[in-house]
Amino acid sequence: QVQFVESGGGLVQPGGSLRLSCAASGFTFSSFSMSWYRQAPEKERELVATISLGRAITNYADSVKGRFTISRDNARNTVYLQMNSLKPEDTAMYYCTRTLIHNWGQGTQVTVSS
Repeated sequence: QVQFVESGGGLVQPGGSLRLSCAASGFTFSSFSMSWYRQAPEKERELVATISLGRAITNYADSVKGRFTISRDNARNTVYLQMNSLKPEDTAMYYCTRTLIHNWGQGTQVTVSS
C-alpha cells in the first residue's frame, strides 16, 4: 500500500524558514520522480517542486523559485522541501507524491503570518 507521511509544517513569521519531510512507503522509492504540491483554502492544488529519481533534475514553480529547495534521500525513502524567505501567500497544506502517479497523504500545514 502506497503511503506518504508529511511532517515539518507549522506557524512561521514572514521571512522565516521551514523544512518539510515526507516519508514514503509501499513502492520502490528510488525508481520514481517525486513532487511537492500545495493547496490553499478555496484554491486548486498546485505543483510546487519536482525532483528526478536520480536527483539530477529539479524544477520549481515560478512563485517559489530561488526560495524553495527540493531534495531526496533514497536510502531513507524520504523527500524534503526546504522553504526559505517564506511569504504569507505560501500558506497552504503541503503534500508529497510521485510525480506521475498521485496518491495523497494527510499533508502538513504551513502558515506564514505575523
